[in-house]
Amino acid sequence: MTVNKRKKNTRQRAHTTHGYGSMKKHRGAGNRGGRGMAGSGKRADQKKSKILKYAGNKYFGKKGFHSRKNKIITLNIADLENNIDKLTTKEKDHYVFDVKKKGYSKLLSMGKVEHKFKIMGPCSEKAKEKIEAGGGEVLNE
Repeated sequence: MTVNKRKKNTRQRAHTTHGYGSMKKHRGAGNRGGRGMAGSGKRADQKKSKILKYAGNKYFGKKGFHSRKNKIITLNIADLENNIDKLTTKEKDHYVFDVKKKGYSKLLSMGKVEHKFKIMGPCSEKAKEKIEAGGGEVLNE
């Protein structure tokens, strides 16, 4: 003689809450504000301590890398005049400055020329005019 096994859920029929109390309590992830660490943005102070403890700096902020492939490092004439001892070498009556060897891409024209310079490397047209007007010379190599 076989006995039909009753499903446990049959007791819940006609009871709208199925044992979860209020209808509000069993609605899904929206009931608890999302899944996981959802809603843990800037204003979620109660969750922020957890994030900072376990994730550290990996959770907030930008990620990735920045390409420095086309980085142009320039130098102005004013900066060259201010750091003349560090950047240049003295040859006779000229101060010699090699743009590329010192790690710069280009010499720009901002500032006044007070010394005679011998510039080797790329520089702007205005800078070339200023240096030649001050008694210096520019060699584009």
